[in-house]
Amino acid sequence: MNLDLLRGNRNLLFWALHTLGWTGYGLAQYVGSAVYAREPGYVQVIAIAAAAGFLLSAPLRLLYRRLWARGPVAILVGSPIMCWIVALGWRAIINTAYMDIVKPDWAMEHERQPLEIFVGTLSSMALLLCWSGLYYGVKFYERLQLEREATLRASALAQEAQLKMLRYQLNPHFLFNTLNAISTLVLDGQNRTANLAVSRLSEFLRYTLDQDPMKKVTLRQELDALNLYLAIEKLRFGDRLRLDFEVDERAESALVPSLLLQPLVENAMKYAIAPREEGGSVTVMAGIEGGQLRLAVADDGPGLPPAAVGGNGRGVGLRNTRERLKVLYGDAHRLEITDAAPGLCVEMRLPLEGGNP
Repeated sequence: MNLDLLRGNRNLLFWALHTLGWTGYGLAQYVGSAVYAREPGYVQVIAIAAAAGFLLSAPLRLLYRRLWARGPVAILVGSPIMCWIVALGWRAIINTAYMDIVKPDWAMEHERQPLEIFVGTLSSMALLLCWSGLYYGVKFYERLQLEREATLRASALAQEAQLKMLRYQLNPHFLFNTLNAISTLVLDGQNRTANLAVSRLSEFLRYTLDQDPMKKVTLRQELDALNLYLAIEKLRFGDRLRLDFEVDERAESALVPSLLLQPLVENAMKYAIAPREEGGSVTVMAGIEGGQLRLAVADDGPGLPPAAVGGNGRGVGLRNTRERLKVLYGDAHRLEITDAAPGLCVEMRLPLEGGNP
């Protein structure tokens, strides 16, 4: 039987376990009767006992639902009482069947005592208490599973909301910097260049809006998106901006969070290229080392002030990247900032998803 179907249908699960349990009871009694060579007709009594137990214990489920809703005290007090009542009826059926089928002569020769049919009620009650324990155990397990699933769903929704917030935080930050650069081009009379920058900005923003913040992309797609951004910056800085890509082909199919590299390259533009009249260089590196994806963005700028090395440094972009990686990978990633003197290198090591080791 399909286990997923049983988990999804509580009625089916109950009847499957209920049937299995009483079938097991009947088989155990049958094996015991064979071992101890019980009287002829005893197998019939076993069959009647199993059938009666099956029918009489089933309504306990409805009663136990009400006890479950009232809490532990109601369960501890009410369950034994109900088991005792059901055990009385079940034992009456078993003893009557035994005297009528296995000992008919004895029943005719001896006058039956009124309470004789209830002999063995305590042992029957003990069995029904075991049934009750299993019922509550399954119900408690179901509750734990539902709570666990609810917790996981809540955690996933919170993680999704946090990632979306972090991703969308980049857009206004990037947009402000780019529009400021375009404004500078217009003021300098470079209208054609400014118009081209607006067109490329539109293309880049269309890409960012089309991307799902929860979805990872291949490194190749990430580099293509980065080139859309760099095309805008190249219009702004011209020959002052020198770019270098050192990308291992094996890493191009590895999966990374979308727009992971852009804020790091943007930081390099802001702190290493824009302040210097001669400009500078930015190097993007990617490779696979030790079963991990290694990404790095390095520049030849002034680096960080001594007091900032090892801290967050470089504002929103790097802080945003730290938070995104923490949410996505937990402790399974590394992000390090190295003051190369001159220059700065931001290196990330991520779990390898996809790619060729």
